Amino acid sequence: MQHMRLSVIRYGLIGASIAITASLHAQSLIWLGTLGGNQSVAHSLTVSNSGSVVAVGYAMNANNQSRAFRWENGVMSDLGTLGGGSSSAFAISADANTIVGQAATSSNQFRAFRYQNSPMQDLGTLGGATSIAYGVSANGDTVVGSSQNASAQTRAFRWQGSTMQDLGTLGGATSVAYGVSGDGSVVVGYATNASNQIRAFRWQGGTMQDLGTLGGVTSIAYGVSGDGSVVVGYATNASNQIRAFRWQGSTMQDLGTLSGGGTSTAFAVNADGSIIVGRVALPVVGNTAVRWVQSGSGYQAENLNQVYASLLSGSSYLIEARALSNDGRYITGYGYNASTNRFEAYLLDTVPEPASLMALGAGLTGLLGLRRRRA
Repeated sequence: MQHMRLSVIRYGLIGASIAITASLHAQSLIWLGTLGGNQSVAHSLTVSNSGSVVAVGYAMNANNQSRAFRWENGVMSDLGTLGGGSSSAFAISADANTIVGQAATSSNQFRAFRYQNSPMQDLGTLGGATSIAYGVSANGDTVVGSSQNASAQTRAFRWQGSTMQDLGTLGGATSVAYGVSGDGSVVVGYATNASNQIRAFRWQGGTMQDLGTLGGVTSIAYGVSGDGSVVVGYATNASNQIRAFRWQGSTMQDLGTLSGGGTSTAFAVNADGSIIVGRVALPVVGNTAVRWVQSGSGYQAENLNQVYASLLSGSSYLIEARALSNDGRYITGYGYNASTNRFEAYLLDTVPEPASLMALGAGLTGLLGLRRRRA
């Protein structure tokens, strides 16, 4: 009996120790800084194979030029350009090895780039002068974005190997691709239809699907889950209000807004489609970073400035949440850093996770139960 009690104590302590250790990895907010200038914005992030978080976006340098950056372990690196003065990074592959965006050439043309190792690779165009890359697959082999064609029309493209494919439209003249699934087979964005209305699309296997609206006439898709089944963005409702949406199957769900809030926009979704981030335009206050989490059959909007108020010093605040890690733990975007008096990219670590708290509760419950029995 004594041996059994000691075993219970031992395992109870182990469970509590594990839980407490996990909870000690406290929530944190890191301002990523700049490249010597007065502004930075993070557009995407991933967790590398070594476990470190890598964020990409653009930052101003000391010459007030916008430069694509890669940030890891407190170090922000300038990725350069295609010979011109400016660049911006919009996405990074899941393995952290490939970054895509847009950069200026020596002739001041703006081109989509793919960066694995210096120098940047110019992905070309669909026959026009400019292009821009917004998304990349998990392994970095597939890139999506938009490009001018020979008729100077803006068209969504899917680049693979050395070929840039025009994805077409929904009957109009324009389309733009913003996101791509992990395996590169599903592409999302917006395209105009025959009535020149802007509609969110999901492209797969050569077919572009109109995702509809929330009762209005306009919609745009910005993000897609890893398996390509969940799409997020914004759409207008019957009252012509702009609302963030989550689309799956054939249903577009209104994600709502914050209490007293106005327009809402969803930019990204985690791997399984359960957590979504974006912004809400609050009256007077302006844009505010938001996270939507599942609540019953719907989703609940959370103001990140309220949920993580303890991490925000002085008058600092988060403006947009642009991306999140596959598990939803890390969030990046940009906000106002009061300590430097500038708008900066940030990295938010939202631990402790619910699983850690549950383990902590289970461990402590076991210990308390044992004490009661011994008493």
